Amino acid sequence: MAELWKSLPSWVRNIVIPVLVLVLAWNIIGFVGAVLSIIIKLLVVVGIAAAVVILVKKAARS
Repeated sequence: MAELWKSLPSWVRNIVIPVLVLVLAWNIIGFVGAVLSIIIKLLVVVGIAAAVVILVKKAARS
C-alpha cells in the first residue's frame, strides 16, 4: 500500500485524495443525518399513536 501511495503524483496525494475523503465524509454524515431524521419522525408518530390509544381507552371507560 505504501508503494502505491508513493507511486501517485504529488498533486493527487495533496489535492485529489483529500477532496475525495471530504466528499465521502460529507455523504456519510448526510446519510447518518437522514437516518436519524427518519428515526425521530417514526418515534414522534409512535408517541402520538400511543397517546391517542390511551385517550381513546380512557374515553371508552367513562
